[in-house]
Amino acid sequence: MFSGIDEVDWASMEHAYGPADDVPELLRGLASDDPAEREAALDGMYGAVHHQGDVYACTLACIPFLFELAVDPGVQDRGSVVELLTSIGGFDLDEDDEAEIDEDEIEGAANYAMAAAAVTAGAGVFFELIADEDPGVRLAAPLALATLHRHPVRVLTLLRERLPVEPDEEVRLALVEAAGRVALRHRPLAGRVAEWLGRLASPAHSAGLRLAALAQLARCAPDGLPGDVVPVVAGLLREMRSPPEEPAPEKDEPDPEREPDAEPVDPDADPVDPEPVAAEACRGEQVAAPTLVGQLRPLSAQENAGRGAPWAADLLRTLHVGLDDRVGDRTALLADQLRSPDRRQRIDAVRMSGGLIRAWRGPYEELVALVGEQLSDPEPRLAEAASHVLEELFGLAAPAADALAARVADRPGDWVKAWASGPPGLGSTVKALARLGDARAVPALAAALELPRVAHDVGFAVGHLGAAARPLAGALRRRLGEVELDEAAYDRASPLLAGLTGLRAGEATPEVLRVLRGAPEYRGEWLRTAALRALGSFGPAAREAVPELRALIRRPGTASATEAAEALWAVSGDTGAVLPVLIEGLQSHQVHDRRAAVVALGALGPRAAVAAPRLRGLLAHEELWLRVDAAIALWEVTGRSSETTEALLADWERSRHVRVRVAECVARMGPVPEGSAAAHVLRSELASVRRHNAMDGGYGSHDIHEDEKLLALCRRALRGTGKGSTA
Repeated sequence: MFSGIDEVDWASMEHAYGPADDVPELLRGLASDDPAEREAALDGMYGAVHHQGDVYACTLACIPFLFELAVDPGVQDRGSVVELLTSIGGFDLDEDDEAEIDEDEIEGAANYAMAAAAVTAGAGVFFELIADEDPGVRLAAPLALATLHRHPVRVLTLLRERLPVEPDEEVRLALVEAAGRVALRHRPLAGRVAEWLGRLASPAHSAGLRLAALAQLARCAPDGLPGDVVPVVAGLLREMRSPPEEPAPEKDEPDPEREPDAEPVDPDADPVDPEPVAAEACRGEQVAAPTLVGQLRPLSAQENAGRGAPWAADLLRTLHVGLDDRVGDRTALLADQLRSPDRRQRIDAVRMSGGLIRAWRGPYEELVALVGEQLSDPEPRLAEAASHVLEELFGLAAPAADALAARVADRPGDWVKAWASGPPGLGSTVKALARLGDARAVPALAAALELPRVAHDVGFAVGHLGAAARPLAGALRRRLGEVELDEAAYDRASPLLAGLTGLRAGEATPEVLRVLRGAPEYRGEWLRTAALRALGSFGPAAREAVPELRALIRRPGTASATEAAEALWAVSGDTGAVLPVLIEGLQSHQVHDRRAAVVALGALGPRAAVAAPRLRGLLAHEELWLRVDAAIALWEVTGRSSETTEALLADWERSRHVRVRVAECVARMGPVPEGSAAAHVLRSELASVRRHNAMDGGYGSHDIHEDEKLLALCRRALRGTGKGSTA
């Protein structure tokens, strides 16, 4: 094995962390008899040689040696090697991707293409591995074939012929998943795959196989799903919870469209033991290794401990992805799962509920109430999962308000979470309750303000509570007065300043002025900004700060001068003092500072009409957010919507990120004329089932809140309620 490995000039290559001269050791580690060494080597391959899916020259050089490992029956954990090869060779670069590649990415794209070619050229070995004695290899081989082999009809034929003789249930599901992958990659075969999957979804087969078939149907041929898919899936889940019965022998029909040169499984060669085997026992001993892979595996094992069907959650996730915008079906299915007596099914359902609500709009009152019911369950993982989902919902968590309040009251030890590094933070249930504006969160925040280190997010929670948190003003003021103005001042003072800003607590002006005057050099600019925003929120109640603010605006063109001018206007209304400073701020070289000046000018309204030509000139600026802010400010100072609406709607179409800001302005402009471009845009947004900020593979903690705010603004603009609060 590894013939010629030492002849490769590994030192001349690099991987994610430097020279690739350690790659031979990693490859040899994959063949080790020591499970910990194999685990460490696999972690090194994913962490450096194939870092985050990247393909380097050294990755390409590894491919022949990985194939040697995959086919050597003396090597353990070969399934992991097959998965690694599938990942290296399975990158699809379509025509759109190729058109977007710039010069810096050409080499990387070429590496992906060479990796795909090299692994695909050797993909024939996976035909042999699909009947390997090692269940781990058989588990990985179907997806490798579906992803990499050039002859999808042959692959599909083999998958169908292998299914009746495969003894391992999880491998059987992998065969079905691979068929779905074939259909997705080769759309002309989708009909043939869907027909087979439809037969596998019939009552003649096991519950797990039927669920797998339905999940793949949802992915590749959703029109083939039964009309009663929700009760069918609910019944399958109940069946999988019940003690298993002896399954009837399952036979698959011969494929009338089989190619003459297909490579079927020979029933006379290498017969498979018909008795199911324990896959874990055959896949080699697993040990916890001090690597990422080594740490994730025990966590996964712990998560699946005691599950009769640990793969059911993955099948349900696949089904949900396939159901896509069928929010009603997905909600009904999750509601059924959340009523399950099986806690693990409920944990999965809670997490999937979060994913559904995060990406899609819909009526979620029943689903949220059911998630709230999980908070009282004694299983800590279930209650914790529910609290994290509810934390992201803001106003949508209202059906769970009483459940949240009960858990907050019962578990004061969870009010604040301490971390190994960094400041403490509020617990999920406290944040969720506060984000609802529910006064029952106030005792928890009051307790948090008495701790030696204030939670970093307490100020934001106070802001969501508004007037209900007014009793906390004294504690916020006192703690701010105690903050030492050293290098840690920003971290300690910013949560308190945020809270006072949210309460508009003008009585705290002396404490805020102390921070403003004594801000240290380290993060001092951030701290002064927070203090100035607090003073601005206090309005006339902060009049004793006027001399300080006037002194700060004497340096026009700087960020602090703009921020001080904005605060001075809010406190004193002195247009003559602040207008020149803000106009000067429009000339700043920093886009952020120019935006601050633009927004401040808009706040002055018609008093800043003299700045209209300069604001109008910014409507063609290359920076998106500056254009949007300038258009809004131009309307605010002139009162004429015609010249700004077109610009705002154009940027609405260019970027989903500006839509809330644009909708706020349109809603304040007054009634939107029926049949206008603005009305069309707003109605189109309301008609969309997909959240405007939904992303594949990532999300933000405020995404749901921002999207719901956008919907409320669109409705308000179309109702023509005019100016007012957008909270």
